[in-house]
Amino acid sequence: MKIELIKGDITRLNVDAIVNAANSSLLGGGGVDGAIHRAGGKSIVDECILIRNKQGGCPSGEAVITTAGNMPAKYVIHTVGPIYKNGKHDEAKLLANCYINSLLLAAKNNCKSIAFPNISTGVYGYPKAEAATIAFNAVSEYKNSKIEQVIFVCYDDENYNLYKELMHAD
Repeated sequence: MKIELIKGDITRLNVDAIVNAANSSLLGGGGVDGAIHRAGGKSIVDECILIRNKQGGCPSGEAVITTAGNMPAKYVIHTVGPIYKNGKHDEAKLLANCYINSLLLAAKNNCKSIAFPNISTGVYGYPKAEAATIAFNAVSEYKNSKIEQVIFVCYDDENYNLYKELMHAD
């Protein structure tokens, strides 16, 4: 599995699946979540409503999948990152689960390529350096031959530089 890093807009990537840093309502919000819902259009919201009607929201650490609507990707995997409190409420495990469960869902849907944003590092307040380490380790330790390419997509320089350091240390 090839792990790559880019700085840019996740909504423009032509990959099998992009991951949305969603909230538990699945109905859009700010940051990456809002950008994905705007770029994908109404079909993503409609599918998220169906998921909510079937199972309720999506708990932290879990993931659900929809089509990508108007975006070039095939799917959006919506995962809910933890809200960072102080690191003593299983935040690290929940964040790692976001990446692992997204990868499992991608493999189950025959995805060969997947792109991740920086989950929980915006309004959810997860310290960026710690979140990058958790993300990189979770992805690096994942073993499934179906997924050939994982891309970490950073929107800002700070996250990009943190991932760049991690990837060069590997």
